[in-house]
Amino acid sequence: MQELEQVGPRLRAARQARGWTLEDLAARANMSVSTLSRLESGKRQASLELLLPLTRRLGIRVDDLLEEQDRDPRVRRHEVQRDGMTIAPLTLEESSVRAYRITYHPGSPEHEPKTHDGHEWLYVLSGRLHLHLGGEDLVLKRGEAAEFDTRTPHTMRAEGSRPAQIISIFSATGERMHLYGAESE
Repeated sequence: MQELEQVGPRLRAARQARGWTLEDLAARANMSVSTLSRLESGKRQASLELLLPLTRRLGIRVDDLLEEQDRDPRVRRHEVQRDGMTIAPLTLEESSVRAYRITYHPGSPEHEPKTHDGHEWLYVLSGRLHLHLGGEDLVLKRGEAAEFDTRTPHTMRAEGSRPAQIISIFSATGERMHLYGAESE
């Protein structure tokens, strides 16, 4: 029964890792804020009827709310191909900070600079990365790093004929907007 006591705190942690308020998640899951608050605080017993819409909106499994604390720490998430990039997750889904190995392939279509809430840190592992940030065009080489507020218009691509591989770290809000776009919400 001790495992059931962790459902509320784990639900809260998953919500907070995405930067969502109680109101945000309650609206997305079509339930009242008070019901969600009572679930998170342990004042209401969790049922599948309540947990399924919440876990679907959070992008987690019901099992993720029941796992023991000493679970396998290895990251076993799959790479994704999108818009000329190969995106390999380096952190667990529920992590509050998100890290990815991103490969920008040469010859990919250029995108318009975008802005969104968040902050990004990146480190170039190999190749050369063209970073358009604000009104500035920068080319970062292997071993160079950059940090910027993602409310500044920005776009990235491989520079030259070789792929650019980077490690990118950002908050859950920045990750959602940067890798998946606003339309996925």
